[in-house]
Amino acid sequence: MRVLQVSAEIFPLLKTGGLADIAGALPQALAGVGCQVRALLPGFPAILQALQASRLVGEFRAPWGDTVRVRLGQLAGVPGGDGPLSAYVLEAPALYARPGNPYEDAQRRPYADNHRRFAALGWAAAHLAHGLDGDWAPQILHCHDWHAGLAPACLKHWPGPAAGVRTLYTVHNLAYQGLFGAEVFGELGLPAAAFQLDGLEFHGQVSFMKAGLHYADHLSTVSPSYASEIQTPEQGCGLDGLLRSRREQLSGILNAVDEAVWSPGADALIEHVYTPARMFGKALCKAALQRHSGLAPQADAPLFALVGRITEQKGLPLVLAGVDEIVAQGGQLLVLGSGEAGMEQALQQ
Repeated sequence: MRVLQVSAEIFPLLKTGGLADIAGALPQALAGVGCQVRALLPGFPAILQALQASRLVGEFRAPWGDTVRVRLGQLAGVPGGDGPLSAYVLEAPALYARPGNPYEDAQRRPYADNHRRFAALGWAAAHLAHGLDGDWAPQILHCHDWHAGLAPACLKHWPGPAAGVRTLYTVHNLAYQGLFGAEVFGELGLPAAAFQLDGLEFHGQVSFMKAGLHYADHLSTVSPSYASEIQTPEQGCGLDGLLRSRREQLSGILNAVDEAVWSPGADALIEHVYTPARMFGKALCKAALQRHSGLAPQADAPLFALVGRITEQKGLPLVLAGVDEIVAQGGQLLVLGSGEAGMEQALQQ
């Protein structure tokens, strides 16, 4: 089976969250069961720099007029089975050649043209499904999170014969939905009929997440429990009704840990390796972390560490509510992340 994985990030080249970890590990896992996997990625600087032995396979005109070139090469450092992962990368400097965070500027404001940047990704997937690369065409598009949400819609509304390619859309975090004002819809290249309740329209806005949820042939998410939770009003972020209507096409598959990367028994970046049978090294790692972060090197102090986005959706108010009690009972707290300014300030205080 030929699978084209469509995502905005991939570990270890570009990572802002868990999406990148799955995008980096899944191709090798699928190759192990006989799939031919290629990735499709935006041409962010870190990704283009890692693209080796690339060649131009084609180009297309984006609905707003820009030309997007599609290069095929191998991504250094990303396993794809027998060697580095083969990847299509979009060459469009006006869209992607920006330093730092791939989605926001230095002031943490989403780029005003994000709708174009990720509509280009969706249309690129549709063009590849329709033979842009004459030597290889996917049978499955596996699209990840809102950045790739437009791909199933582009494929469904392709102005010509259907390609016969099926789509799987995976939700990693339903709270980040790729919402844009209705005024951008005309730039996306989709017919007017797509901007309705049974389509991209979400409370008068354009939702890339909803596009993926509505148009994909099958849906998946990162655990069976999350698949259930997002069908409730409390966790559904306004999309629970749509998800309930598609419950027969929704699967929850538990995210795993890639032991080739995240194993304390073979990690060159920690102070000392350790295994379940030889745990002494864990105490050395804890002491090194305390020294590095300026915490008192107390062996018997429980050390709580949190790594993630500093947002309400990630449960940070619960952490803030418990900080005083943790410290009062002799514990230590280490937080690594960035996000909402008010919560960052509260944690610093």
